[in-house]
Amino acid sequence: MIPDLFIYAVPAFSLLMLVEWIADRRDPDRPANGMTGRDSAANIATYAIGRFVKPFVAQIIPFSTVVLAAQLTPLHLSPRDWWVWVLGLVVTDFCYYWAHRADHRIRLLWTSHSVHHSSRFFNFSTAIRLPWAHPIAAQLRGMCWIPAALMGFPVWMIFLLQTIGLLYQFPIHTQRVDTLWQPIEFLFNTPAHHRIHHGSNQPYLDTNYGGVFIIWDRMFGSFAAVSEPIRYGLTKNIGTDNPVKVNYAELMNLVRDVRHADTWKGRLGYIFGPPGWSEHPAEQLEPVRTPATI
Repeated sequence: MIPDLFIYAVPAFSLLMLVEWIADRRDPDRPANGMTGRDSAANIATYAIGRFVKPFVAQIIPFSTVVLAAQLTPLHLSPRDWWVWVLGLVVTDFCYYWAHRADHRIRLLWTSHSVHHSSRFFNFSTAIRLPWAHPIAAQLRGMCWIPAALMGFPVWMIFLLQTIGLLYQFPIHTQRVDTLWQPIEFLFNTPAHHRIHHGSNQPYLDTNYGGVFIIWDRMFGSFAAVSEPIRYGLTKNIGTDNPVKVNYAELMNLVRDVRHADTWKGRLGYIFGPPGWSEHPAEQLEPVRTPATI
């Protein structure tokens, strides 16, 4: 069911990307960091390759612990009750918030998630610039949905609601939409909020992690509003449109840093510390997304 949802969404994704491209070409004031043909092609190629290699690695492995938790819990909620669906959307999105926050604060997870942030442009095609074949990071990240399983939500419902949350995020990857009605901006993730999340300049680093709801960021101190022009990409950009290099650049940098570490504390720090961490304080970067470093 979950892979089918993405397949059914491809025509809509393609149409939206075409409309956005036409609007960008006809706009004399289009932003310089809106889109380029090479970057969009790299985004689409990264997504297409991922569709072939991702189903097992990204769907089965990450959620194996969720399946186990669902078997062990004494609680069981019925999908026949409408309120279970509403509660399930809120709970799974809450789990997504913490998984997404971990993506940015644990370098091992960042090796995967940095793929999505490595484009210097921001448009609909950026939304499908997704990582593939990062099984260890995917397994650890998937554990963030264990609380939903322990609460009694059926595993298939958790999968479905998580997928719906990801589909929701496609149309918020655009610069063509300004701010929406204020109550919507307060509660939900919107293009205005998500543009900030993709910013690589200091006011915006590690902010606006929410998936469907932005309220989690307001509650847990990770919310940021626009305060200066946004610079997209990484603090140190990878400088390539090769899909394979895009997918594994940060992982290779992690392996390099671990190999060159002087101590076990250093090795563990490079793996589980935040991006930019260094065992040599004089060399330590600000807490950033770097390819050393969507």
